[in-house]
Amino acid sequence: MTQAEGLADWLRLMLTDGIGPQTARELLTHFGLPEHIFASGFSALHKCVNEKLALTLSSAPSDHISAQIDLTLAWVEQAGNHVLTFADASYPGTLLTISDPPPVLYVKGRAELLTRKSIAIVGSRNATAQGSQNARRFAEVLSNAGLTIVSGLALGIDAAAHEGALSNTSHHGSTVAVTGTGLDLVYPAKHRELAHQIAAHGCLVSEYPLGTPGIAANFPRRNRIISGLSQGVLVVEAAAQSGSLITARSALEQGREVFAIPGSIHSPLAKGCHQLIRQGAKLVESAQDILEEIHTANHLPSHKLPQSQIKAHTASSINRVMDAAGHDPVSADELVARTGLSMADVQAQLLELELNGQLERLPGGTYQALH
Repeated sequence: MTQAEGLADWLRLMLTDGIGPQTARELLTHFGLPEHIFASGFSALHKCVNEKLALTLSSAPSDHISAQIDLTLAWVEQAGNHVLTFADASYPGTLLTISDPPPVLYVKGRAELLTRKSIAIVGSRNATAQGSQNARRFAEVLSNAGLTIVSGLALGIDAAAHEGALSNTSHHGSTVAVTGTGLDLVYPAKHRELAHQIAAHGCLVSEYPLGTPGIAANFPRRNRIISGLSQGVLVVEAAAQSGSLITARSALEQGREVFAIPGSIHSPLAKGCHQLIRQGAKLVESAQDILEEIHTANHLPSHKLPQSQIKAHTASSINRVMDAAGHDPVSADELVARTGLSMADVQAQLLELELNGQLERLPGGTYQALH
């Protein structure tokens, strides 16, 4: 099978109506690679999914899906465009530690930034001048220090964060924009020039197929990717009901650090930050506060280990997780306590074991070994 054929199967899987990240993972766990899913008959598929979906997967792809696959394969041929899947070694490892990583990622620009140490900067779309200035300055300093700045290309704080990272003339840390549209579209339209700069010096990322418009429901979904790619999330300005708080909650669920800049008690855009601080977010007054926390938290090594050491560490971690799982359903928190591994390590090994068919994810977020 050629590389294009393999990618076409991944695209077809994720373009099929009724298949999201969770259903895709269940199918991949049961059948293996997408090519094996489509090679299975209706009866085998129906044991895992409903009748309608089993019929769709066991039939030839629709003209619409075939056209979309052709469009995407042509897009990937253009310089700087990539589609990463679970099967790719370059798929960002930090995303594999979240509960619902996207099986397919569309990337435009410097894909290597997705594996760098990074910090997300998010906040209000209706930012104050001071809030935008804070976001821009924090992003510039953190980018100069080598961190990649991740945000969502939205108005206000997001845009200021991207601009601050791009003002680093070496583009050492640079910036990643996670979008809620297909990467052939820019939303909001006024950020077209900013998106072009990010594609040239950073990268744009989306889980959504080419041509996907800016649907409101897509943006909260993309927030888990913003936090998932990062070692921590900085909230600059946020109202009490701000969408930025969704990103902060995702970060907490994913075991990431959450930072917040305090503001005036009279400012509506400080209420969300103050709420986060009361809930345990770290109050920060300078970029140095974040650098000290990130560098002492030992999230990701700044150097690469030899491949043999990485494989040995991974095998050891997998064995420890399997041994600790026992026969009864167990939560990720319990496995952390039993193994002494970090939550990120445990979740990464759980995903690997699930995809290998050695363990299954149960309702309620628990796991059970399949001995």
